[in-house]
Amino acid sequence: MKKKYQNAFFIFGLVVLVIMASQLDYAQVWTNIQRAGYWFLAVVGIWFFLYFFNTAAWWVIIRSQEYSPNSQMPTVKSHETHVNFFWLYKITVSGFALNYATPGGLMGGEPYRIMSLAPKIGTERATSSVLLYVMTHIFSHFWFWLISCILYLFIQPLNVPMGILLAIVTTFCLTAIWFFLRGYKRGIAVSGMKLLTHFPLLKHKARRFFDSHAEQLSNIDRQIAALHNQNPRTFTTAVGLELACRIISSMEIWFCLQVLPDVSLGFLDCILILAFTSLFANMLFFIPLQLGGREGGFMMSTSELGMTASAGIFVALIIRLRELIWTGIGLLLIKATGKKRG
Repeated sequence: MKKKYQNAFFIFGLVVLVIMASQLDYAQVWTNIQRAGYWFLAVVGIWFFLYFFNTAAWWVIIRSQEYSPNSQMPTVKSHETHVNFFWLYKITVSGFALNYATPGGLMGGEPYRIMSLAPKIGTERATSSVLLYVMTHIFSHFWFWLISCILYLFIQPLNVPMGILLAIVTTFCLTAIWFFLRGYKRGIAVSGMKLLTHFPLLKHKARRFFDSHAEQLSNIDRQIAALHNQNPRTFTTAVGLELACRIISSMEIWFCLQVLPDVSLGFLDCILILAFTSLFANMLFFIPLQLGGREGGFMMSTSELGMTASAGIFVALIIRLRELIWTGIGLLLIKATGKKRG
């Protein structure tokens, strides 16, 4: 990636990070960090390992494209196709940092991933691998929410309002899973671009782009379909890694709860808290860092499980600080990666 683009991503993310950090009450932040003690280090540290799951899911997708027997891509030299796992780890962390800081989420991290990976494996393969990873990442969310609905039936008492909510979420998740499976089989690049041609402000530019890049978009769709149709084991592995990351990340909530007195919630309860909070926060995807949505989700989910509002605020604040720290780390890795390539 050109240095000017790296600097643009870095400066944009840094500005948003500073704005988000300026909204914090630093006296309250310091008090809660002292209260959390070494558990705060555990909350921050666990994501060093969780990002390995995200990186591994993206890495197996890239490798499956490289060794696909029916690949539509032109042959390239092996040293140009090799992608180092730890280099990809840095790109993954930086990509998520930009997603956290960008309204709409995917508008920041995914272009950065494509532009970073394209010099190594080509633009088409980089684009298809990023699209496949994003689809897999979102696909695992729907499975996580669906599993959490089933889990709730086994470990929590059911009332009428909650039963209606679970039915709505289950229907929504099953519909989304069907939609994604259909997209995996047929690809989404061509259909997505055709959809943009119907938007008043975008249709002319989208039509020109589609007309001039029809072959590349078709290649991308063939690679997307190949992961599901030709490499079902790779597809299952990638989804499984992302789903495992969702489940294990519930540990950070469990770490926070160890600080609170008179709280006896177990790990399965933490999965439910994370599921509801992430579902609620993703409904507000257009807000940078999901500011306010995540906190509201924590307060509602923890109160449903019998915790006080202050306990929910404490958990939300600790996890918000973890996000800010890893966003800062990701932005620094943008510059570190750029210096190494230079």
